[in-house]
Amino acid sequence: MTTRPLTAGDGELLRTATLANLNWTGEQRFTSHDVDETPELRHYCEFRPERGDLGFVAETRGSVVGVVWALLLAADDPGYGFVADGVPELSLRVWPGHRGRGIGGGLLRRALEEARRRGLARVSLSVEAGNPSVHLYRSVGFSPVPGAADGTMAVDL
Repeated sequence: MTTRPLTAGDGELLRTATLANLNWTGEQRFTSHDVDETPELRHYCEFRPERGDLGFVAETRGSVVGVVWALLLAADDPGYGFVADGVPELSLRVWPGHRGRGIGGGLLRRALEEARRRGLARVSLSVEAGNPSVHLYRSVGFSPVPGAADGTMAVDL
């Protein structure tokens, strides 16, 4: 497996990952059209390094097996895990068939290390109740944010 930085040209990858994350239960609750036409979802597909966004892609033999990205969304266009301006919201996706191999944990740790290197103090995310990935997030220090929307977690760096 190799890891490379995410780029602004990876929008379709983020669109695919966002849609898969929204449908994590296996039930198709959202469509590509929903992602494209709903601003609260579409902004997860817009990676802007100039804004301070960060991310990494894991690949095996030229195929993407996972991606992690953290977006610096503003209060006037917040994500579901928004806690404050200047706190990036993280998303993570590992494709089925590649889970349980440490890819998600490796991507998550790499993103948090990069956030620390950039001097960020905190990273947030949103995870639905029942999503098994909450165990991974807790293992690296994420905890619920008091007063925030249900499922909003953050880790202090």
